[in-house]
Amino acid sequence: QVQLVESGGGLVQNGGSLRLSCAASGRTFNYYAMGWFRQAPGKEREFVAAIGWRGRSTAYADSVKGRFTISRDNAKNTVYLQMNSLKPEDTAVYYCAVGTSIAIVTTTPSNWGQGTQVTVSS
Repeated sequence: QVQLVESGGGLVQNGGSLRLSCAASGRTFNYYAMGWFRQAPGKEREFVAAIGWRGRSTAYADSVKGRFTISRDNAKNTVYLQMNSLKPEDTAVYYCAVGTSIAIVTTTPSNWGQGTQVTVSS
């Protein structure tokens, strides 16, 4: 089973940038699609971005497309989420998850990490 640990969250000003990392353990990491999700206080968890196991296919929520970029480095067993032009509405706990395809990870994500807090001030 793949275990995930998120890091890189923090406090930034409106318009700033952060890069989140999701480190995975397990020898089968290269064969999983990966996804990023977020949950703001009082709201349901929502999809942010996903990437296929080869790193060639990606998907983004409309709210972040053009601002966020998902990538992966399978040699380092790590998935990244580069977040630019951050807005206060991006404030949330960000989680990563796995699935056997982009379609699967976006609908039935598994192996949630512990999450990392992102706070964007105005």
